[in-house]
Amino acid sequence: MHQLHGTLGGRDMLFMTPTVLKNLFSKSSTRMYPVEVREPYERYRGELFNNIDECIFCKKCEIKCPSQCITVTKDKDSGTGTWICDPFACVYCSICVDECPTQSLYMKPVHRAPSAQRDMIEQVGKLKPPKKKKAAKK
Repeated sequence: MHQLHGTLGGRDMLFMTPTVLKNLFSKSSTRMYPVEVREPYERYRGELFNNIDECIFCKKCEIKCPSQCITVTKDKDSGTGTWICDPFACVYCSICVDECPTQSLYMKPVHRAPSAQRDMIEQVGKLKPPKKKKAAKK
């Protein structure tokens, strides 16, 4: 009669022993992370970065972000703009990267380091003067 309370009977041990021995003497199927790190896949979307010197603070990334993790503000009095990203809310979909008109947003193929605190990525840059439109020829 088979026991139902989590103890292994002799028959169960007989069937399980070959599997245990095979796993004991074969190569491990997992990596010893973080000692052994795998190279990222091609087109891997890792951590989000912003080249703040190229950013024009247009808010397209903020508007298009599905997880609403990006906040862009402009302070015209001081001539600065602030770009803030909450990496804990980011789903790393790269829609913001695709929508950025200046390509200042990009993703590096690296993992964000683990953190016990909710640290925001905050960058401040200078606002760019608007480009003058050319007069239409008549």
